[in-house]
Amino acid sequence: MRLILEGSGASRGMALGRARLEQPSRFLVDNTPLAQADVAAELVRIDNALALARAELKGLRDKLSGPLAREVAEFIDAHGLILADPEFVNGLHNLIKDGRFRASAALKMQRDSLVAVFEAMDDPYLRSRREDIEHVIGRVQGALSRESSVEERKLASRVGEILVSDTVAPAELVPLAEHGVLGFILTGGSTLSHSAILARSLRLPMVVGSHQALAHLRDGDLVLIDGDSGNVIAHPTAQDLASYRQWQRDVAQQDKRRARLRDAETRTLDGIEIHLHANAEMAADVARARSFGAAGIGLFRTEFLFLQRRDAPGEEEQFLAYRDLVLGMGGLPVTIRTLDLGADKADSAGLVLEDEPNPALGVRGVRLSLRNPQLMRTQLRAILRTTGYGPVRILVPMVSAVEEVITIRRMVDECATQLRKEGQQIAEHFELGAMIEVPAAAIALTSMIRQLDFVAIGTNDLVQYTLAVDRNNNELGELYDPLHPAVLRLIAHTIAVCRRNRRPVTLCGEIAGDVYFTAMLIGLGLTEFSMHPGLILEVREVVNALHAGELRKIAPRLLRATDRAGIDAVMHRMRARMSAIVENAVAAPPIDC
Repeated sequence: MRLILEGSGASRGMALGRARLEQPSRFLVDNTPLAQADVAAELVRIDNALALARAELKGLRDKLSGPLAREVAEFIDAHGLILADPEFVNGLHNLIKDGRFRASAALKMQRDSLVAVFEAMDDPYLRSRREDIEHVIGRVQGALSRESSVEERKLASRVGEILVSDTVAPAELVPLAEHGVLGFILTGGSTLSHSAILARSLRLPMVVGSHQALAHLRDGDLVLIDGDSGNVIAHPTAQDLASYRQWQRDVAQQDKRRARLRDAETRTLDGIEIHLHANAEMAADVARARSFGAAGIGLFRTEFLFLQRRDAPGEEEQFLAYRDLVLGMGGLPVTIRTLDLGADKADSAGLVLEDEPNPALGVRGVRLSLRNPQLMRTQLRAILRTTGYGPVRILVPMVSAVEEVITIRRMVDECATQLRKEGQQIAEHFELGAMIEVPAAAIALTSMIRQLDFVAIGTNDLVQYTLAVDRNNNELGELYDPLHPAVLRLIAHTIAVCRRNRRPVTLCGEIAGDVYFTAMLIGLGLTEFSMHPGLILEVREVVNALHAGELRKIAPRLLRATDRAGIDAVMHRMRARMSAIVENAVAAPPIDC
């Protein structure tokens, strides 16, 4: 039966695949008492589900190969033994016959009973094997509840997998993609999380905040996800599949049209040159940035080097990664951001911090670096060594006071002096910039600007801190608003201060790559954007259809607006200035799920 699950689009695009539940033990349990007349049929249902679960395990075991085959096979065999255990099967039968429990409720009771036995064991290893019970019961529940038709299962067998989970760690995304995962449906998560950012880099559709996904989806269900609208369709109909195929054709035509812009200038109708840089965190992003005609790398997130391991990478490892980045851009400017981790992620990078009640307001970004000066010096040395291979800028995150900038600059100078003494070839001059993502930094920028060579506006966090809204809290999604009057005034103020002091300013938050905001940002005076590489051509197409002079005349009305309705009216007028062909392309609604 066709089912629509709503969420929030975190990584654009669509994907069709079979669901793979990371926690398949979560199921809706029917506790309605079973009538005597239905007992026989319910016994058949549970026996069929057990048989299907055994067959699935056998199929998995037959496909095993490689160095991990033996280890994985041991777990599969253990699950098979549980399914074949007469005590386990008879217990289910007795609950259905004598207790008049429906099959799903009987499975839950068996699970609770067996888990309690394992948890009471003294041996830690034996206690840990309760997970086997969870997995086995989950597999049987999935087989019991599966609603797919024979035709649907045939189609699902020919497509890749869609991972369904509460969350997914950034370090897990690459191996999952390499093993055929086509997209992600998360019950939690945020559109601005590290995982979402990385999913966009990998061009993997992701839907977050789909709260009912684990309860309503089963392993093997055919699902269609729309990373633009945030909709998920379980058991899509022929009409849904036709819409998906049409979306694929539309994207191909759109890509073909935009491909002509890869070598084109990014310039408004009245001749204002706009620089479109790329955000990056891996080698694939660098290649895509070059292929889409990026003006450079406006933000390289170094924390992904740290998140993929348990210990902090050394100077040589970091240097090689940064050097390859600089060489890969072939002389175009590269901005490398120093480590931007907080207490919630620090332990995964080999950094030990005490738990903080509110990591977003705690020791993160430059604060963490200054508390670990050797870690910071190691990273600065690695970055400085790359300046001999191309133009490199150093960007410091989470700055809130001028003293932090002064301290970092002193460390940079000390590292440079030391490297020159060691005979390292580094540039004579290197630019140091600050991320403006804390309201205090934006407000105090006038007194801070002399210590900076450039500025980058990080709107993801600037919105969060200005509005006191946790960007990872699904319950506050409607309050997280980049068009709030206070946020717009801070952005406009930052751009104005930089222009008056002749300092380059780049906006590298998510709104930089959202064409809904392009006209507004140009109207506020922004000429440098940094975004996901895959969005460059789309934004270039829009920029080339805008008149910067007209937008700048309208912009003061935007800053005078006192509520969202007034801001929306000005935004509509700004967008009306772009050519009709681009307006239609930008405003095209997502596939109706």
